[in-house]
Amino acid sequence: MAPGFITITPLRKHCSSLALIVLILAVMRLRAVKCVELDVGGPYGWATPPAKNDQMYNDWASKNRFQVNDTLRFTYKKDSVMTVAEEEYERCRSSHPVFFSNNGDTVFMLDRPGLFYFISGVSGHCQRGLKMVVKVLEHGSSPQAAADPPPTSGAVFVAPANIAKTVFVLLSSLWGLIFV
Repeated sequence: MAPGFITITPLRKHCSSLALIVLILAVMRLRAVKCVELDVGGPYGWATPPAKNDQMYNDWASKNRFQVNDTLRFTYKKDSVMTVAEEEYERCRSSHPVFFSNNGDTVFMLDRPGLFYFISGVSGHCQRGLKMVVKVLEHGSSPQAAADPPPTSGAVFVAPANIAKTVFVLLSSLWGLIFV
């Protein structure tokens, strides 16, 4: 080889390897961002439970696994849904809810790990069981009761908000693999 010339072959191998790593990381990120929307109460919706079933919504919540960015859909008639502090949940009343909606079709995003307390804003409904506690796990966390089957009823795939960026990274990586 003549002096002053650089060998291109090793550089090409490094670029191809780097592009492959970027592609793998982008695919892994796409899988990690997946979230679901769950219909609260399944087909029953958000309504005052039948007599002697005041734990209906907590039973429903305990059968599901919630992660950050999952959403809950509350479907109801002549009612409301509020997110409240734990003390207000226990007392079944709130004069200053964290969140309030009465539009009949409310979507609430679980935006952090931890506990969320939901109650009805209609007088007497919370006392009759129209309330629920949801425990939200961080992405990648697995609950101790992981042996339970995943929820199938009411689960819907919600595309990640930054899908365009992920697709761009994937296409750029493929471009690098093909033409470098």
